[in-house]
Amino acid sequence: MNIDRNGIIKDLQIKLNDSPALVLLGARQVGKTTIAKKIAELNNKEFIYLDLESIKDVNKLNEDPETFFAYHEDKLIILDEVQTQPYLFSVLRSVIDKNRSNGRFLMLGSASPELVKGVSESLAGRIIYFDMNPLNLKEIKSYYSMETHWFRGGFPLSLTAKSDELFLDWSTNFIRSYVSIDLSRLFGFQLNSTTIQKLLTMLSYQQGQTINMQDFSRSIGVSSPIIGRYIDFLEAAFLVNRLQPWFPNVNKRLVKSPKIYIKDSGLLHALSNIENFSQLTLNPIIGSSWEGYVVSQISYLKPKNIQLYFYRTQTGSEIDLVLVKGNKAVASVEIKYSNAPKPTKGFFIGIEDLQTEKNFIVTPNSETYPLKKAIVCNLDVFISEFLSSI
Repeated sequence: MNIDRNGIIKDLQIKLNDSPALVLLGARQVGKTTIAKKIAELNNKEFIYLDLESIKDVNKLNEDPETFFAYHEDKLIILDEVQTQPYLFSVLRSVIDKNRSNGRFLMLGSASPELVKGVSESLAGRIIYFDMNPLNLKEIKSYYSMETHWFRGGFPLSLTAKSDELFLDWSTNFIRSYVSIDLSRLFGFQLNSTTIQKLLTMLSYQQGQTINMQDFSRSIGVSSPIIGRYIDFLEAAFLVNRLQPWFPNVNKRLVKSPKIYIKDSGLLHALSNIENFSQLTLNPIIGSSWEGYVVSQISYLKPKNIQLYFYRTQTGSEIDLVLVKGNKAVASVEIKYSNAPKPTKGFFIGIEDLQTEKNFIVTPNSETYPLKKAIVCNLDVFISEFLSSI
């Protein structure tokens, strides 16, 4: 099934037309190549696609890449998995400086800008970054139920699998390949795949919790600094998400460690060996799975000037998600799997602490109604009616 991603395509076209080069970043298999080729087809000029993991395509650039780019300066050049050939960034700087016309290069990468070696130094002022997320709830509404999307996640081949069994096979193989092969290739040195697999599995058990590095160190058998380093890699490769605590100017002792989530709910369920949605509803992970799914969807669809945090004090105040604009907390969100939610006392104490004017309790399928100082609503209503106006 070909799911419409016209929103991303439109945004990318605008950004590509405003800069000589654009880097489209995202996890493996998230659909970057498909989107890039669609943009090229809609473009008004010819394009060249080079897969930099293909020896044949790499050989086209090996001898004299600067001459190759100059010869095709009237075309859009797509460079897929650009981080595998970091020497190209200094070449591109020279080529772009000789002809700074916009829309010349569209580069695709599977690691964050900080870990694509040489990009920041070589192409500063010449390039725009764009993070491509898995398919979000708004994009799939016309094709799949929220429950299917929640269970299978947003990777296109995972979501569109013909059966839950094939979904689980794809997700399991994706994790194995990413951990054993792709991460080492992305970051340029050998990583211990067994350690990373154990770490991912442990993170799935601790979904949405603050983690104790020393506990992980003892369980996995490596030092705390290595655990931290590997979590950095997993975040840079778009597999995990760290939600930082919000520190307002209140006189309370605050929890300082971030909460960590497996970013894609389908990968979380594969790591937990959950075979279908019915099994998920009976699994103890259901509440934390729902929380992670909501956090991901809001992070994908929030306005760009909104940042996400959580809030928790050692005296009992707790807010699952704090939406911050500038230096001000503007909304508090409690995430509940129940459609008849009973928010905690800590949530309302947190609202008093932060003085947020807009407060929500987000559920899977409840109707919309006020509850004390908050509004209860389902995730679809929150995203479509409230999120953009916060």
